Amino acid sequence: MDISPLIISIKTSLSATFITFTLGILIAYKMAWYKGKYENIIDTLLTLPLILPPTVVGFFLLIIIGKNGPVGILLKNFDINLIFTWTATVISATVVSFPIMYRTLKGSFEQIDNNMVYAARTLGLSEKQIFYKIVIPLAYPGIIGAVVLSFARALGEFGATLMVAGNIPGKTQTMPIAIFFEAEGGNMNQAMLWVMIMIGLSSIVIVVSNCISKSKLRKLGKRD
Repeated sequence: MDISPLIISIKTSLSATFITFTLGILIAYKMAWYKGKYENIIDTLLTLPLILPPTVVGFFLLIIIGKNGPVGILLKNFDINLIFTWTATVISATVVSFPIMYRTLKGSFEQIDNNMVYAARTLGLSEKQIFYKIVIPLAYPGIIGAVVLSFARALGEFGATLMVAGNIPGKTQTMPIAIFFEAEGGNMNQAMLWVMIMIGLSSIVIVVSNCISKSKLRKLGKRD
């Protein structure tokens, strides 16, 4: 059995989750406090990939990072091509999973009592200290939930990935793509095997995240 779709899916999902978490936690924190006139426009743009069909997201990615797109033309000068590469799978998974990370983190930050932040500022804590010592611990369950949901979305990404990365065995063929082509080819047993692996992997991630979240909440309760 060729397990490359499993390896590619895990590598892609972990990479996409790391990127979305790094960008999402910073952007979501800023947006949770931002009340400017462009708030709705920025929020809409950041959330849009969540609403659009994956094929539409894939189409826009083709326009942007394709050989004739602005990014593609720029990278062509360095002899770099993104289309139909593993990097393209990470890009597509990142784009479609980022809105989930962003919305979940932003909701968690907005639930924090502003008075605690204001009190910390009056006591002389820097914004960096407030973020790490107050905001992160209080939003911890939401952060764990955001990571899990983002990972699951990246793991199940199909439409955009197929459009920009294709179905190249051992290179860009993720488990969802393998399921589609196995089922289309009439190999239902192989397709079912990949389905069960995805269900098992997703279940393990959820159980582990719940254990981590409950453990953290118990530690916070003991401190209180």
